[in-house]
Amino acid sequence: MNKFLPFSFPEIGQEEINEVVDSLKSGWITTGPKTKQFEQDFANYLGGDVQAIAVNSATAGLHLALEAIGVGPGDEVIVPTYTFTATAEVVRYLGADPVFIDSCEDTLNINPEAFRKAITNKTKAVVPVHFAGLSCDMDAIIKIARENNIKVIEDAAHSFPTTYNGKYIGTLDSDATVFSFYANKTMTTAEGGMLVSKNTDLIDRAKVMRLHGISRDAFDRYQSKTPAWFYEVIEPGFKYNMPDISAAIGIHQLKKIDLFQTKREAMAEIYFNELQGLPLILPAKAPNNSQHAWHLFTIRLDETVKISRDDFIVEMSKRDIGCSVHFIPLHRHPIWKEQYNLKPESFPVAEKAFNSIVSIPLYTAMTDEDQFRVINAIKEILQ
Repeated sequence: MNKFLPFSFPEIGQEEINEVVDSLKSGWITTGPKTKQFEQDFANYLGGDVQAIAVNSATAGLHLALEAIGVGPGDEVIVPTYTFTATAEVVRYLGADPVFIDSCEDTLNINPEAFRKAITNKTKAVVPVHFAGLSCDMDAIIKIARENNIKVIEDAAHSFPTTYNGKYIGTLDSDATVFSFYANKTMTTAEGGMLVSKNTDLIDRAKVMRLHGISRDAFDRYQSKTPAWFYEVIEPGFKYNMPDISAAIGIHQLKKIDLFQTKREAMAEIYFNELQGLPLILPAKAPNNSQHAWHLFTIRLDETVKISRDDFIVEMSKRDIGCSVHFIPLHRHPIWKEQYNLKPESFPVAEKAFNSIVSIPLYTAMTDEDQFRVINAIKEILQ
């Protein structure tokens, strides 16, 4: 019998393990020198004069970014319904209201025209989500935003190292970008994220709010050679810092990200080649001048398929293969549906996609044998 093939599995090497052990032995395990190194390494990787601050989740990074641009009660923030709940919940943290819009049918990314139509005099920001690792149409989104004095905070949880028109996501003309390093992402720190921006004021604000609104980093105070116990709390901040143990993993994952992306790209091509001709809608590829991160590989069952999406996942599970669904649209969840009186017919693209979509395994620890197990299982079920 085949062993169970999970939907996702992180690839952790001895380098990451050694770095974590070094942190444990050093006595400095919370935010400290390794976190600072990881931040600098990440900013250097992206280039484009960005600054980076490490946080304990992408959710925290989104919250900090929206807080730093002044989102508050009475404001509206436009978000796609086709995303994870974190994209919208951070808006509510600040007392503002998320406004949900539909996606483009081919990419499942935010629809620029839907964004334009949703703008009101209360709109403070928009949060485009780069679904599965493919960039949104950022030229169109940024143009609409600038014409209407709206801030752009990119949710790039899926999208490292995605490029758009030859530039890394994180270096575009948006106000801030937030990446995720959760366990199933293209690189991991177990839990964690990174907020990047070219705006020094935004970064400075987020640094203060990241750790209780304190005016100085604990690392700076505790490592000082002279008495430096004094600090001031200047805002009611949050507890969003990344510990060095997580950053230690990230330092070496970052060094491998180009190799990871190359392998994901090759695996995606195998899926495209092997699944052609089946009653499936395969995911959109990146344009020639852009790069897909391939965090996810999604398939959508064609309307001619007799098996339901749910039963397809059950059949894959019977073959010891894990799958997932990205996403259950936000307008289907009780908190958003009831609070904002959301109707399925207002989101036809998201509704149609949700009813047919499956995320199949794609991660760098997979072997060729693993991938062809997935392919052969899909063929067996659908043919």
